[in-house]
Amino acid sequence: MTFPQAPALPEELDRLMRRMRLPYMRKAAPDVLATARAQRWDPAEVLRLLIAEEVTGRDAATRRLRRHSANFPTGKTLGSWRAEDSTIPEPTQNSLITLEWIGRAENLVIAGPGVIAGSTSI
Repeated sequence: MTFPQAPALPEELDRLMRRMRLPYMRKAAPDVLATARAQRWDPAEVLRLLIAEEVTGRDAATRRLRRHSANFPTGKTLGSWRAEDSTIPEPTQNSLITLEWIGRAENLVIAGPGVIAGSTSI
């Protein structure tokens, strides 16, 4: 099933977003504006969604840049964790998988062949 393409941004708006360096907002804007028009959203909601999209995109780009700068392996997740291959005690692994340490703003870095690497500060 294909969905209709959202109309392109007006040229001036596209130019302004490029000038302001808002790539994530610019990418999301056509779909957000088309939905807002169709559903008669409040203008403040449109702004909130577009700004949130920019913030989310920038945060993701910052994490990618920091991981790359730190030379952390990428693409690893807890879903790909192989508990049986780890030398970390099983109770510690089970505790880490709950992610409770994130709420306490504690950092975690695990390195080695076939393991994940991450940190709350990245």
